[in-house]
Amino acid sequence: MKKLTTVLLITAFMAVSVSYIVAQHDPKEMGLNAITMAAVKGQLEFLASDWTEGRMTGQKGCYMAADYIASMFKVYGIKPAGDIESFRFSRSFMTRGVSPERNRTYFQNFSLIEYSPGDNHEFSVTSGKQVINFAYRTDFSVQTSDVGTELNAPVVFVGYGFVDEENKYNDFKDVDVKGKVILRLSGYPGHRDTASAAYKKFTPQDRRARFRISRSKNNDAEKYGAIAVIEVNPEQDYSRSWSANYPFRYNTRMYEGDKRRASFSDTRMSLPGDTLSDRMNTINITMRVANEIVKGTGVSFADFEKYAMEKMKPASKTLTGKSVFLKTTVNSKIIQARNVVGVIEGEDPDEIIVIGGHYDHLGKHDGYIWNGADDNASGTVGVMTIAKAFMATGVKPKKTIVFAAWTGEEKGLLGSKYFAENPYKPVENINLYLNYDMISRDSRNDSSGVKCSMNYTEAYSQLKEVTIEHNDRYNLGLDISFRASERPSGGSDHSSFAAKDIPVFYFMAGFPPEYHQPDDHISLVNWDKMAKIIKLGFLDIWKFANTDWKSQTSSEE
Repeated sequence: MKKLTTVLLITAFMAVSVSYIVAQHDPKEMGLNAITMAAVKGQLEFLASDWTEGRMTGQKGCYMAADYIASMFKVYGIKPAGDIESFRFSRSFMTRGVSPERNRTYFQNFSLIEYSPGDNHEFSVTSGKQVINFAYRTDFSVQTSDVGTELNAPVVFVGYGFVDEENKYNDFKDVDVKGKVILRLSGYPGHRDTASAAYKKFTPQDRRARFRISRSKNNDAEKYGAIAVIEVNPEQDYSRSWSANYPFRYNTRMYEGDKRRASFSDTRMSLPGDTLSDRMNTINITMRVANEIVKGTGVSFADFEKYAMEKMKPASKTLTGKSVFLKTTVNSKIIQARNVVGVIEGEDPDEIIVIGGHYDHLGKHDGYIWNGADDNASGTVGVMTIAKAFMATGVKPKKTIVFAAWTGEEKGLLGSKYFAENPYKPVENINLYLNYDMISRDSRNDSSGVKCSMNYTEAYSQLKEVTIEHNDRYNLGLDISFRASERPSGGSDHSSFAAKDIPVFYFMAGFPPEYHQPDDHISLVNWDKMAKIIKLGFLDIWKFANTDWKSQTSSEE
């Protein structure tokens, strides 16, 4: 019996030892083991530190962050995939027939137009033969395009200016807004009544998409050809922010002082290559202006909102005899910005997967730094750590993997949009994009600290299936909410790739109250959730980079 016990113990020990040795030499396991808490914390602690000054696009802190990301790519062994470096050398050097070696850098450089409203703006409403001129920052304000504009155009009431293709609601369906100014209400059907069927039907499931619904509505307005937007919000008195005096101190959760805090929306950016027709002015008006525009047209804002909530149908209408005149001025300048791009060349250099996340945030204003630990230093660290993990596997993937840290996301997805137009290789070679944005926090309703979401391209259910498989097999324990759509859009960089019909999937951990506030700090990070989301992304990309995943054939696992 004693000998048998000894034999069994030796056999068990050998089995465990063999399993350990195999695991130590399995490339995927080696990559997974490289995703350590120390690596995650070390990278995030610097990217979200005060040294990077909130990483505002084009500012010193953003350049410092880009240098850090590039240096980490170099440490991990990731090859540069940015611009070809340029040289300046003398005529005598050229005449000797010597040309310097030209190498790639980690930086994809491009110009942006930074602009803000000028000092002089005019706005008037024409009703029949009567013209009423309104005063700037008394009756209206303008979020200008990047060029001064002068227009005189008819007005079309488009309800909320809301489009939900999934639920077959479209405020633009029965009206022609091309070349016209649209008048729209803030919100969407049922947004005032959380108990209504309309609210439950139309409220975006993604809280970030809900937060950025105005951007989606502007995109739809541009799509249908509107040249300007007049925004009406019966619940908000815009004039409160225009007041010339303020009798008490400004006092908010994150600020107290005698001077009004600067607004991020006053300064915006655009790509110089965008067409002028894609740049709309948005005019915020007081209710007395709104009432003048709809007077005599039969349009009632209250009646429309009740109808849209109860019937869940549009009631858009051309406002016969109504037109508006708008003249704007703009202050603008050119700034330089840069993406950070690295690559692991696969066995097939022309079949490419891109992993990306934006590294820019909101900068430093009024003595406060918007550190952006969650948004989106966390996603940037996710990209960097997956790069580290792939290099730790010690093997070349079948497909080429591009790792990218985007700038300009907070200004309109500008860095990823520029890359999609000017990719490392032709955009047709990109067959998948993984986006990381805000992967380190919990929403208020996530008491367990394990909830996250994944948006993905509906035609590729494999993205969901593989993610579920890896979450279960590796005991990650994430509670993942999946949302599929034909071409995922919203306020993050996956939109730039989905617009090119590239399959995408996109992880987000939560939507915390510190979003876009100065207290988005590393002290609030859920490190365990963040590390697990990074591991899940690595496991998914490992499979997609080494299999013909679109046809469900595999040479791995």
